[in-house]
Amino acid sequence: MRYFAGLVTAALLLLALVFPGISCRNPAGSLSRAESMYAELEDASSIASAIDSGLFASYRGNDQAAWKQLAELDRPRLVAELAKISEPGLSADDARALMLMRKSVDAMSREQEPLAPKGRCGDAQGSGLKASDLHAALYACFDELGNNLQFEGQRVTRVAAFDLLTQMKEPQGRKDLFMAFVPLWRAINGNNEAASPYRRMLALSVAEYAKTGSPIDDAAKTLDVQPAQIETWLVSILEAWSKVNGGQQIEPWDYHYSGGEADRLLSSSVPTDSMLPITQRYYDDLGADLKKLGILYDLAPRPGKAPLAYTEYVVRGHAVNGSWQPTVAYVSGNYARGGLGLLNELVHENGHAVHMMALHTRPAFMDLGDAVFYEAFADVPSWDTYEPAWQQKYLGKSAPESVSLRSLFSGVMLDVAWALFEIRMLKDPAADPNGVWTQITSRYLHVVPHPELSWWAVRVQLVESPGYMVNYGLGSVITADIRQHVRDSIGSFASGNPKWYPWISDHLLRQGMERETSVELKEFLGRPVSPDALLSQIARIGVR
Repeated sequence: MRYFAGLVTAALLLLALVFPGISCRNPAGSLSRAESMYAELEDASSIASAIDSGLFASYRGNDQAAWKQLAELDRPRLVAELAKISEPGLSADDARALMLMRKSVDAMSREQEPLAPKGRCGDAQGSGLKASDLHAALYACFDELGNNLQFEGQRVTRVAAFDLLTQMKEPQGRKDLFMAFVPLWRAINGNNEAASPYRRMLALSVAEYAKTGSPIDDAAKTLDVQPAQIETWLVSILEAWSKVNGGQQIEPWDYHYSGGEADRLLSSSVPTDSMLPITQRYYDDLGADLKKLGILYDLAPRPGKAPLAYTEYVVRGHAVNGSWQPTVAYVSGNYARGGLGLLNELVHENGHAVHMMALHTRPAFMDLGDAVFYEAFADVPSWDTYEPAWQQKYLGKSAPESVSLRSLFSGVMLDVAWALFEIRMLKDPAADPNGVWTQITSRYLHVVPHPELSWWAVRVQLVESPGYMVNYGLGSVITADIRQHVRDSIGSFASGNPKWYPWISDHLLRQGMERETSVELKEFLGRPVSPDALLSQIARIGVR
């Protein structure tokens, strides 16, 4: 065997002398160097983004400009290094690592948009804008207008307005607050004319997705179904909700109030300053001590801050000389007031954080997986905020089960409706968005038709990444399926279960992108994903 290996080595050296263009470099060794460069680039980009968000002014002694410069220098070097590596001779894992790094670096070069707004809302009204400029302008509208709603002589943020709509007893007050969104809707969709900013942006997105694929296609791949099957599932979920929700129609400004009884019953138990301690206590009971994990927080609203809640890396974990250097992650939000719905959102964001902390793999695989999966996973713990056992333990009082579940799923069904809306708009970008939204919400959510209002235009994702809402709407299917499998495997976790985090980390999370998300999900569940668990949860509500 040694003699044969020696012959091979000698032959390779001879080939290199005769044909100097042939490389004798070890492809695995080249990949290892490239992967180290990749880890450094990812960290430099993430740190620059975290500084840009306002989380801190500098990191490890360097300001944002220094980290951005480092990333800009590292990217072309890494591109060149990755281009040198030939796939023949690589193991299956190495070949996958190479593919993922090339894909990620290519995405970095195409979209280096920070989460803090950089465009100007007014620019969206101009014609002839590039897709990226139009996206940036519409995204800025959610900060300039969405976070500055004028109501009863005061400024109200978009997130706070949603919570207020669940609390206000006076129907006229709810309508007035609802109509405070009009400047935002008009900035996004004008008067619903064919050349409105949203409709122009959608046409540009459809053209781009024809070349690259859409979030709908990505979600279908994760669930291992055809894209048409997604629409069928969403309709079946909305039909199940329609049956348990009764037939009485309500005005759109009353929708949050109608489904918000649990939020009203428990709002006094969730003041703003209690939200993080409650969240930390719950995750601690799940075996995930957020303080020890070192999660960072930026939760107070301020001008120029990203208008949506999100969780991101500061640095990704990696091995150094055989020792694991842990991940650092942070959660950003805009919490001017407390409430059960906002607590649910904060628990969701920390679901992303513990997911990031659970990853323990090589740099090329240190990512959360497909978007529809990681959004769904974050809801696995957050849905418990609407379980009476959870409420009794962590808030000291609880709402009846049917009331709590109705509050949870009224919000979930809006996400499902938005997902169906985006599927249909991407399928036919010339369609009237107000008409499409009105048809969905009147039929399945029993909302009084108001086709003159663009009241669908309140989610940032609709303009940031058209089609992304499918990851929330369809994600509920994955969430319910994972929750059911976890309960069957280790028992209930509605009021804490110290087995939860170690078990789910080992069985689902720590491998990151080592395999396709669709394969991981199917192996974890022991079967393909199914909407049955979600339909069963909706049925728990009972008919109104």
